[in-house]
Amino acid sequence: MSSKTATTPTMQVPLFDLRQQHEPLREELRAAVERVFDAQQFVLGPEVQALEAELARYCQTQHAIGCGSGSDALLLALMALDVKAGDEVITTPHTFFATAGAVARLGATPVFVDIEPRTYDINPALIEAAITERTRAILPVHLYGQCAEMDAINEIAARQNLPVIEDAAQAIGAEDRGRRAGSMGRIGCFSFYPSKNLGAVGEAGLLTTNDDALAERLRALRIHGGATEYLHREVGFNSRLDALQAAVLRVKLPHLDDWAQARRAKAETYTRLLTSARLSFPLAPPYLRANTHHVFHLYVVRVPAEVRDPLMAHLRAHGVGTKVYYPVPLHLQECFHYLDCKEGGLPEAERAARETLALPMYPELTLQQQQYVVDVLSRFEP
Repeated sequence: MSSKTATTPTMQVPLFDLRQQHEPLREELRAAVERVFDAQQFVLGPEVQALEAELARYCQTQHAIGCGSGSDALLLALMALDVKAGDEVITTPHTFFATAGAVARLGATPVFVDIEPRTYDINPALIEAAITERTRAILPVHLYGQCAEMDAINEIAARQNLPVIEDAAQAIGAEDRGRRAGSMGRIGCFSFYPSKNLGAVGEAGLLTTNDDALAERLRALRIHGGATEYLHREVGFNSRLDALQAAVLRVKLPHLDDWAQARRAKAETYTRLLTSARLSFPLAPPYLRANTHHVFHLYVVRVPAEVRDPLMAHLRAHGVGTKVYYPVPLHLQECFHYLDCKEGGLPEAERAARETLALPMYPELTLQQQQYVVDVLSRFEP
């Protein structure tokens, strides 16, 4: 497999480019950081409380609880719902490791259910068959910026009396039938890793809930389970949100909807260009479910497995950033060998791992850059 032409890249198009986001906000970000230094309140405190109130409104929930990372948010959510050793949590194998890693850290067992092949989200039609007497929660992931089918998932959860934890790390602002990600389950979990649609300048995370008692417990669990500094109802861990990160996120939050709209416009442009391009191989653009609001954290396409890796090498050789999310399904990871999951057991997740790749996606991406990406794809010859 080779390109039709072997030339020096005429353009560099990174997978994402944070400099273009940060440069227009430089003075606001500097002022926010100075505000924290002037206040000398570096952990939790008024800055974090203000961000929590703003994010609760944005996510359409009663409560938002800041924490140290998206991975911590998942762990805190499971702890608050009393998931423990010997329990089972149903989730997807096609996601970032932290989703199942949080389950395993508590000594519980992640039970993997295959994905819906068009959206790459967990397939609700397969969930109920995986429920056992040890199941304690359902943990769907809103992958790439599109919500999982929450009506179907919540219907199963209600029938089986199970809580739903939304892994919304990639989907802040996404909607399913007018409801925001993080507002449809018992608890929503968010990541503000720098590359996310709303990114901090380090690690940061958030939990959302409409349950007053759960919110109180989550706030305690993030500070070692303490009712006060030295009185502890239970054992939690240290996952307090830094005020510096909160201040940065407060500068960015008012821009989030505009950035999401720009991402959707870029996605529409990609799909239009790819649909009309003369490609020498099959390529499927992202599938959009009806009645959803996709925020395109990633723009992921599907190509034949035998084409994918040579195509990625071709893109990189021509200055185009690309990456696979995710190349090894979680049920086949070495650390989960004890689950005795066999290759071929979750065929759609395994197929997605072989056939998908992400193209550059960020709000500041230009039409010229997108046209170049598609032109590079057009020059690839299997």
